[in-house]
Amino acid sequence: MIQPAPRALALFALGLPLAALPSLAWPQLWPLWVLFGAISLAAWGIDAALCPRSLSWRLESPDTLAMAATGEAVMHLEAPGGLASNLATELRLELSETMQPSPSVAGRLVAGGSKLRVPLVAKRRGRAAIEEAWVRTLGPLGLMRSTLRLALRRPLEVVPNLTPVHAAALAFANPRETMAGLKIERFVGDGSEFEALREYQAGMDPRSIDWKSSARHTRLLSRELRAERNHQVVLALDTGWLMAEPIHGVPRIDHAIHAALLTAYVGLRHGDRVRLFSFDQRPGRLTPPRGGVGALAHLIRYTGELAYSDAETNFTLALTDLTSRLRRRSLVVVMTELVDTVSAELMVENVLRLARRHLVIFVALRNPYLEELATAEPHRMEQVERAVIADSIARERQLVLRRLRRRGVTCIDEQPDRLNAALLNHYLEIKRRERI
Repeated sequence: MIQPAPRALALFALGLPLAALPSLAWPQLWPLWVLFGAISLAAWGIDAALCPRSLSWRLESPDTLAMAATGEAVMHLEAPGGLASNLATELRLELSETMQPSPSVAGRLVAGGSKLRVPLVAKRRGRAAIEEAWVRTLGPLGLMRSTLRLALRRPLEVVPNLTPVHAAALAFANPRETMAGLKIERFVGDGSEFEALREYQAGMDPRSIDWKSSARHTRLLSRELRAERNHQVVLALDTGWLMAEPIHGVPRIDHAIHAALLTAYVGLRHGDRVRLFSFDQRPGRLTPPRGGVGALAHLIRYTGELAYSDAETNFTLALTDLTSRLRRRSLVVVMTELVDTVSAELMVENVLRLARRHLVIFVALRNPYLEELATAEPHRMEQVERAVIADSIARERQLVLRRLRRRGVTCIDEQPDRLNAALLNHYLEIKRRERI
């Protein structure tokens, strides 16, 4: 499609009165505005003839895109026959609804081809696509422009953001850090699993003396203990409608997935076996326990397939099913969201029932927007009402968390940017204290 550019319309609207102005003083000069119109139409026709009516293109785009991370698509454009010579060009990509709208990118279409780079940002995990491209090119005079529609249909796979996991991998690449996390601890009191007997020496902890073995061997022997490994860690992810609420443009469930993958990576490096469990109105899939860093790829693939649900979470059905399927004592990390004390009543009861047999970490994401509303200085009655409502929500939230803490459940209530460190620190503290 070829149409006049805004510059052409502006010049014509400005030049036509100027061309007709002399005829007001000298009527015989009336052909001037006719001449101006003819010249304008001729210039438009020449510019339209030089506008490219077709383009050869090639799109370079990633096959996978990390959630909430910025990727890049590169569009190669070239006019056939070498007609283009430094023409102003504008490119806009039509993306699927799971992607953020593409900004318009300006460039120059030159002989030999040009490259236009478009940033890509995903709003949700799953399948996405670069569907179409709109290319608008100005003619050499800037008076006419051609608009071309290119059918691309390039699929993309949006996966969880592994940036925190990669950062943790670099930290664990340090030999000293790796040995500190993986070697068998032989210090007395730092473990609970029997390692060996050795002769008691002065300066050792007397509590480590094994009196039965000492009586049998007629000399004092002490027990050496080591930290127990091969624990089972279950990461339970709520995928209900509350977890689809965005915080900083990213759904809660994706913040939870990023923290879960980081904890899974560290747990696998420490010799534990990690499982993932998802639930909303029905229990989802419980992955088999896997050990070793190689198991992280299976966890990433599973979390990438988790769908966004608009159903209300059924905690009774989900956590009862999880309890019945766990045969050994495990560390269970429940990542969910709560609104008020009334709706959270069933959740609390089932979490406490799960905590009777397992060690539970309850994780909730705090919305910074509510904190801003509650602490902002009000200037109107509307702002006062919002602050009161936000403060009441925060109070009810703390009541639920306080009730869980009193019953021995470890609770984490942090903003998304602090969740990774908070969950990881709690996990390492549990490992250090041998609570599993």
